[in-house]
Amino acid sequence: MDFGRLLTAMVTPFDENGKLSLERTTDLLEHLIRNGSDGVVVAGTTGESPTLSSEEKLLLFEHVVKVAAGRLKVIVGTGGNNTKQSAEFSREAAKLGVDAVMAVAPYYNKPNQEGLYAHYRTIAENVDVPVVVYNIPGRSKVNISAETMIRLSKIDNIVAVKEASGDLDQMAEIISGTDEDFHLYSGDDGLTLPILAIGGQGVISVSSHIIGSEMKNMITAFLDGDIKEAAFLHRAMLPLMRELFAAPNPAPMKTMLNHLGIPVGGVRLPMVDLTDGERASLVDVYSRFKSLSEQKIKNS
Repeated sequence: MDFGRLLTAMVTPFDENGKLSLERTTDLLEHLIRNGSDGVVVAGTTGESPTLSSEEKLLLFEHVVKVAAGRLKVIVGTGGNNTKQSAEFSREAAKLGVDAVMAVAPYYNKPNQEGLYAHYRTIAENVDVPVVVYNIPGRSKVNISAETMIRLSKIDNIVAVKEASGDLDQMAEIISGTDEDFHLYSGDDGLTLPILAIGGQGVISVSSHIIGSEMKNMITAFLDGDIKEAAFLHRAMLPLMRELFAAPNPAPMKTMLNHLGIPVGGVRLPMVDLTDGERASLVDVYSRFKSLSEQKIKNS
């Protein structure tokens, strides 16, 4: 299953009262399509999945599928740390016409590698759509080892992994040990180019909400063999990527989207909005990045 190269881990738009806004979701999706996203991941960590009810998630999934109308791939977050519930919820989501489900590694209960394998195998056996594994040790406190990931890749409908371990050696081992039709995506925006260089497929990105075109240009330049251009874009985007994670995600991204006239509301507790100082710093870094981009275009 080819989901493309640039996927956006989409924020969940809320209205002024903190309620799910389908109208704002439509506007955000149109923006992401215009700016190069090949697909979206809905109700992941960036989508504030822990604070969304199951009913809200299913409503959101159905709406995104309808609005996307085949113009981009729709992957939905259905994972949790209860295998039975994760499998059942994945089965419900799969009925809505999504392109795939994505399941985060079980958090808090810290299973061993055999437990992780059995968890994902159970989810895969309960759905008839592709499954994307999400490895993020920084949040789940367990790392899906390369050996386990290679085992999981042999299950027919487990087709990709979002790797946010930050371990390029582990990722290289996964890429070497899996078939060509199994895809590894970066879960860290700043590692997109290094991961492409070792054979990764692309990125599931947060930054692409606001610099999707630039990220797409970097990926295209690398694939076309223009390594110098790809490296320039990578270096230019890094300060903004770092600033977008200076406070807990997705508060910085929601702040920037609202600032740019794409209303997505605030964040739900226990997340909190940026302070005035954090907001000013973020807007300043974004402005400097855009000035650099415009200067390069002017001089080219």
